[in-house]
Amino acid sequence: MLDRKIPLSQKILNWSITGGSVLICILAMYTRFTGMTLMGIAPNWLLIWLVAWSVNRPTILAMMAGIALGLIQDAMTISDVITAPTHAIGLAIAGGLTSLLQKQRYVQEDFISIALIVFGMAVIVETMHAIQLTAMGAEMDNVWTMQQRIALSSAILSSLWSPVVYFPLSRWWRALDRKDE
Repeated sequence: MLDRKIPLSQKILNWSITGGSVLICILAMYTRFTGMTLMGIAPNWLLIWLVAWSVNRPTILAMMAGIALGLIQDAMTISDVITAPTHAIGLAIAGGLTSLLQKQRYVQEDFISIALIVFGMAVIVETMHAIQLTAMGAEMDNVWTMQQRIALSSAILSSLWSPVVYFPLSRWWRALDRKDE
C-alpha cells in the first residue's frame, strides 16, 4: 500500500468540518423547534452523528468516539456525577455495533439502512440508560415505563432526522476518500 501524503490544509479542513458537525449536533441537542419533538423527546443528534461516522470506521475507533461523545453529553447534562448514569456506555455500544454491522455487510450504506441502524441504536442507548438507573436503585416500575416512552420517541425522531446529518457528512467523507486515491 502506498503511503499517501495528504496536504495539511486538507487535513485541517477535514478536521474542521468533522469537529464543526459535532459542535452543531451538540448545539442541536438543546434546540426545540416546533414539530421536532414527540412527547417532549427530541432527536438524539449525537447518536445520529455517531452512526454516520461509525459506518466506515474500525470498531475500536467507533467505540472511542461513542465514549467521547457520551462524556461530552454527560458534561452538558448531568448535575450530580455521582448519582447520574452516563451516556458514554450506551454510545460506546452503539458505535461499536454500528461499525460491526457494516463490517459484516448485513446492511448497505443508504438512507433507509442508516435510519434503521439509528432506530435500533437509539433503543439500545436508552435501554442502557434505564439499566444504569435500575442498578443505581431507582424505582423499577417508573424507570421502565419511562424507558419505553423515551426509547420509542427517541428512536422514531432520530431515525427520521438521520438523513439530515448523514447525507452531507457521508458525501464529504466519500469525496475526501476519492481525493486520497
